[in-house]
Order: sequence, then C-alpha cells, then structure tokens
Amino acid sequence: MPPKAPIKIFSGSATRYLAEKISLCSGRELGSVQCLRFSDGEFTTMFEETVRGSHVFLIQSTIPPADNLLELLMMIDAAKRASAYKIVAIIPYFGFARQDRKDQPRVAIGAKLVADMLMAAGVDRVITMDLHADQIQGFFDIPVDHLYASSIFVPHIKNLNLEELVIASPDVGGSKRANSYAKFLECPMVICHKTREKANVVGEMKVIGDVMGKNVIIIDDMVDTAGTLTKAADMMLEAGAKSVRAITTHAVLSGPAHERIKNSGLTELFITDSIPVKEQNPKITVLSVAQLFADTIEKVYNYQSISNQFLL
Repeated sequence: MPPKAPIKIFSGSATRYLAEKISLCSGRELGSVQCLRFSDGEFTTMFEETVRGSHVFLIQSTIPPADNLLELLMMIDAAKRASAYKIVAIIPYFGFARQDRKDQPRVAIGAKLVADMLMAAGVDRVITMDLHADQIQGFFDIPVDHLYASSIFVPHIKNLNLEELVIASPDVGGSKRANSYAKFLECPMVICHKTREKANVVGEMKVIGDVMGKNVIIIDDMVDTAGTLTKAADMMLEAGAKSVRAITTHAVLSGPAHERIKNSGLTELFITDSIPVKEQNPKITVLSVAQLFADTIEKVYNYQSISNQFLL
C-alpha cells in the first residue's frame, strides 16, 4: 500500500460555501488558498500552507464564467509544483458536460477538452456527480468517481409519501436516469418527447404515458433556463396530473429560470447545492451533497470501496 500521506482540503472561489460544509462534515479544517487578482483581470492562485507530500483535495464546480475552470487548473498546477503527493479534483458540477459529442458540423467537444486540460495540469483523480452524459468518464485516462445524487433524492422522495407516484423524464435522453428511479421506487414512468427550435428553446412537446390522477416527479440532471421543465410540468397538469414536482441535481438557473419556475404549475423543485443559488425562490428546496462528498473523500483517502455511494 502507498505511504499514508497527510490529507488537505482546499476550495476554489466558486464553491467555497460547499467546501466549508464538506470540511465540517469530514471533521477536517479547510486549507487556506488565495486567488490573487491583478488590475488587468489576470489572476493566480497560491497555497498559504505547505502541501508537500500531502493528499490534496481541491473542491471547485466549473460553473460559468470560465475563470472558475481556469482557477481549478491553476490550483492543480500550484499543488503539483509544490510537491503534493496526490491531487484529487472534486468537481460537484462538471461544466461543459453538454458538449459531449459533435451534434453538428465544425463544433468543439468541450467536455473532452476540459478533461484533457485537467489531466495536462496534473490531476491524479476526479470526483464528480451526475454527469450530463455518463460517457464523459471515458474522456479521462485517470480514475473518475462518478457519484449519484439519487442517494440523497430517493430517501427524500420516500419521505414525501406520495400516492399514485409516477416518475417522468423531461426528454428521451434522460429516460435511462428516470427509469432507474422508477425501478427503485417500483412505480410507472412517463416520457416527454420534445423538439428544440435551437439551444435553450423548446419547440413541440408531448407526454408519452398516463399521468391522469397521478403525482408526478420529473427527474433531470440539471435545470438551466427551466423552459423544458416548466413546459413539461404545465403539460402534465393539463393531461390530468394531480401534482407535479421536479428533482434536478445541478441548478444552473440562468436567464428567466426563476421567473418561469415561480409562474409554472410546479409544486416544488428539489435541487442540490452543487451550484450556489443566487436568488431566493419559494418553490425551490435545496438538499446538501456535503456529507456525500465528505464520505467519498474519506473512502478514497483510506483506499476503501465507494460502491455504496452509487444508489442508482
């Protein structure tokens, strides 16, 4: 077994709020790292304590702007140059994940580019959660621990004690994820079939399956402008659903998202704190993933199995 290096946990600027909760759950102090910004907009990162020979965990969701990704890359480089033993990037929300393939001519595959940059910077392992596409794990030539927020959401769904429960997928692409929830909860599943006029703009949509008199829960990995989600919720209510709730791991919530959610037929939207919620919304409930990541850090550090972190 490799030597037992001391463990140190650090946070980037974008995910400080979550890193503090993770360090509290793990019973370890959050290390000190500084992001120095210059008048021309350039910045650099600097660890304010030694990391020589340490097992370094760097927590940062790569949410917009791209500075957050660059900051993570620079922290990895700084740790490598400071002789860290192992460097693990904890990326609760993996940005650019929707760019996982060429869906039209002459476009970049952003997710692969991000994976290449992380490896080039010197990271030894990546821990992330609910990737938009599972195959992104194959973009890396290093270990990737892909956690699922279902271990948090499923107990919450059970505590709702909803009768006539139906799980719904907002599109065909998310049917595999929704089907896993439906099988685990032993309930039916319906699918929303949609067409897009262009990115972030939903065209036609229709429900495949029966929602009459049912309590529907829509399952998705992220909510961005909330166009698909709110349109699906309103359509299911029109089709006779008793109530519609939604569960999404990553709350990007850009543009008119908050307004759409407030004005929609959604009873409630459950999200995680993988991305900070900048605006209060009475329909949104945040469930923390801090304990999930804290447990994973301890298991990875102690060379233990993390299979029980994969509920679905």
